[in-house]
Amino acid sequence: MRYMCFGMQGGTMKALIALEDGTIFEGRSFGAEGEKEGEIVFNTSMTGYQEIMTDPSYKGQIVTMTYPLIGNYGVNDEDVESKGPKVEGFIAREFSRVTSNYRATGDLQSYFTRHNIIAIEEIDTRALTKHLRVRGAMKGIISTKDLDAESLVRKARQWQGIVGVDLVKEVTCSEAYEYDASVMQQVTGHRHPDPRSPTPILRVVVMDFGVKMNILRRLKSVGCDVIVVPAGEKAETILAHKPDGVMLSNGPGDPEGVPYAITEIRKLFGKLPIFGICLGQQLLGLAYGGKTYKLKFGHRGANQPIQEVATGKVSITSENHGFAVDVESIKEHAVRVTHINLNDKTIEGIKHTELPIFSVQYHPEASPGPHDSYGLFEKFKNMMKDCK
Repeated sequence: MRYMCFGMQGGTMKALIALEDGTIFEGRSFGAEGEKEGEIVFNTSMTGYQEIMTDPSYKGQIVTMTYPLIGNYGVNDEDVESKGPKVEGFIAREFSRVTSNYRATGDLQSYFTRHNIIAIEEIDTRALTKHLRVRGAMKGIISTKDLDAESLVRKARQWQGIVGVDLVKEVTCSEAYEYDASVMQQVTGHRHPDPRSPTPILRVVVMDFGVKMNILRRLKSVGCDVIVVPAGEKAETILAHKPDGVMLSNGPGDPEGVPYAITEIRKLFGKLPIFGICLGQQLLGLAYGGKTYKLKFGHRGANQPIQEVATGKVSITSENHGFAVDVESIKEHAVRVTHINLNDKTIEGIKHTELPIFSVQYHPEASPGPHDSYGLFEKFKNMMKDCK
């Protein structure tokens, strides 16, 4: 068993991180007390911790922030991507006790406690990140309660993990709804109308696999009425809304754990334009007849270089995914690769060569991250207009 302790100070409760390979990291509690399993992953974003915590794609995961100081600008009522945090836990080198920002409505520690999120600081996050890069993302557990290392490692190994598990059902909406500014107020507790929203000219149905609020806002910003439906919605019901297009949203976990969605997506082929984001791309890949696979440690951060194959143009993008489409598996299915990740050459975008369907693995809505790819929402709008 490998035990790693880094710069602990007195005054707060001791906490442990145990990985399934037997590695232990010791730190201090900064949030709620208790114990939680999850896949231990890392995110390289320098800012945007509140958006990351509330992104439903992180359900089932404990996030390590590689940037060493987290929390200095506090939290607010607007920078959320869903109703409350979805991460299983949060890890940092240091959480700031000082909140300094004119938009802040609270501090990070109180936010963790209020939402019952276990957070651990004074961890050598550089060592933890390098360990995950070498060994891969792995099952783990964080605890302020059970401080017996061997016991925690056993629990981490016994946890089911995320492969083959349907995490989407835990974050999707329970019933269909129409998105507007009042929905944002219900989610965030703060009324902030969508900026520069033109008069709607198109209708989009969003299949909610764990959709981020900014995807919905971006669709509104290009002139779309937006109807959000549960992940298990039947194709017939989706078409009954008479949409001009369908958006397949981001979401957590293994795409093969959501077979019911793949079946319904396939029924929509040839009926109307489709745009997939993140998990939406992976589900499209499976619906085409392809395969997906688990990445060693995934792509999570706001600084991923993505190249458009046709033009050579490079965009810096925001990403959060641990699975990808197998390029070899889609070669014979009228699908071509449109974007690649310059770090590891994995597929970042695909397009059907005969039908109005395209997708990207990265997050064009950002939140957090650069806005290089906002234009994809305009592309989707134009595709829908051309097909009317």
